[in-house]
Amino acid sequence: MLYYIFMDRFKILPKSEINNLPKKAGVYAFFTKNLKLKIKNSECIYIGKAINIQSRVKNHFNQPSYRDYLYIDKVGEIGYFETNSEIEALITEANLIKKYQPRFNVVWRDDKNYFYVAVSKSEAPFVYITHQKTENAEYIGPFVEGNALKMTLRYLRRVFPYYSVRKHSKNKCTYCHLGLCPGPNPDLKEYKKNIKKLILILKGKSKAVLNLLRKEMKALSAEKKFEEAVIIRDRISNLQQVMSHSGVIEPSNMGDNDNWEKTNKILRGLAGLDKKISRIECYDVSNIQGKSATGSMVVFINGKPDKNLYRKFHIKIEGKPNDIAMLEETISRRLLHPEWSYPEIMLIDGGIAQLNIAIKTKDGNLKSKVIKIFSLAKRNKDLYIEGRNNFIPLKSLPREIYSLILQLDDEAHRFAIAYHKKLRKKDLLK
Repeated sequence: MLYYIFMDRFKILPKSEINNLPKKAGVYAFFTKNLKLKIKNSECIYIGKAINIQSRVKNHFNQPSYRDYLYIDKVGEIGYFETNSEIEALITEANLIKKYQPRFNVVWRDDKNYFYVAVSKSEAPFVYITHQKTENAEYIGPFVEGNALKMTLRYLRRVFPYYSVRKHSKNKCTYCHLGLCPGPNPDLKEYKKNIKKLILILKGKSKAVLNLLRKEMKALSAEKKFEEAVIIRDRISNLQQVMSHSGVIEPSNMGDNDNWEKTNKILRGLAGLDKKISRIECYDVSNIQGKSATGSMVVFINGKPDKNLYRKFHIKIEGKPNDIAMLEETISRRLLHPEWSYPEIMLIDGGIAQLNIAIKTKDGNLKSKVIKIFSLAKRNKDLYIEGRNNFIPLKSLPREIYSLILQLDDEAHRFAIAYHKKLRKKDLLK
């Protein structure tokens, strides 16, 4: 019976012991009542995933949605198991729903609320999210939450860059410059190998992919192809980082009072600030060979993005691309607006050079206001902090800080690219 299959993986509790559920990321399952029935007649009717299993399950009972009312009174037992991260929980949830098709998950499939990752079967495969299986492609899913899936793909794209459109232009695109796209002339054999690895990860086989990468690195080292081996080593490190950390796809809870108080305390210690931190700004610049250059400023208040406070800057510097000068212009122009209110922390996308120019710009414009500058180096995810001599590997920090920094950086990327594309489109229409 289905119940016994689940018993191999799930720990089972009666509904009355809901307070004994863990407060960690994982997958949960609802089983029907069996008080006067044999265990084998218990049916799994719903599977879900959560950043906090106990909190999510309680929400089903205490704040039920109209869908919860369809089955909540039928629940007698709750199964659960913990995962290392929300990404792992998201992928596992999709695989279990596909395999076992619980009654009240399947009911909604025709309602176009499920998502699939589609990988085209073209010469240069491209990856996209869809509701329906309509094209000649391989489909992975179903996934329940679209936003979580998009965030997961965004992180995995840093490990395995892929195409997101059917045909790439002859020139490098914005994603190429961010290291998220293979470019106009990739090694198709190598690209397809990476796409297969991406598919395996989305099917819950990240350990198998890590083993494959380790074998590739070892073989390259034996052939004395050390530069290529280093690329694989970094890929292994990045993949482990993505798959092992919590808080990367459901960071919205960061703004809850308890979570933010804890995060704030850690952040103040890192920054060397005595007062509470309420406003953090993050900056990024986007351009192609210096053209249609843009600067972005995203704002988080008490750990949550406030899109009403976001600002974009059309960079006025002309000539050869110069990210440092563009960043300097962006920050200088921002500091001319005290009516926006100044932050306690400015996070810059970049390494030590970007950190230094941001400090210089800030100190040249503001003499009395205390603002701490952070910068995040893209490649190894090293965090530089004003006043500290050495960088801090982001993966070594508590998950609350890891999650917050990545969310800020990712949001600044997204906002800069969106405005850059808009300007490029205007230029093409001239």
